[in-house]
Amino acid sequence: MAAPRKYPDELRERAIRMAVDLRRDPATRSGALRRIGEQLGINPETLRNWVQQAEIDQGHRPGVTSEDAQRIAELEREVRELRRANEILRTSAAFFAAAELDRKLK
Repeated sequence: MAAPRKYPDELRERAIRMAVDLRRDPATRSGALRRIGEQLGINPETLRNWVQQAEIDQGHRPGVTSEDAQRIAELEREVRELRRANEILRTSAAFFAAAELDRKLK
């Protein structure tokens, strides 16, 4: 289960929108994330990560999109569950095979 988010989604979207708008203008580009972070009470590094992920999700920057990352995590979780189930089945099959051999010897 994911940890609860510290910032509401509305604040996150607003901050990203503001940062993208300010970074487009060369006059306000320098220090834009720091200024927005101070205004909204968000760590500038957190805001930088949000903006970077938004750019990836929009296709403006190379990387793994949020949707793809979520799908990969789901598939990895499923693989872990299936491997665990296979190990349980393998162990139980060996146990019952040994019990059957033991029964035939008596």
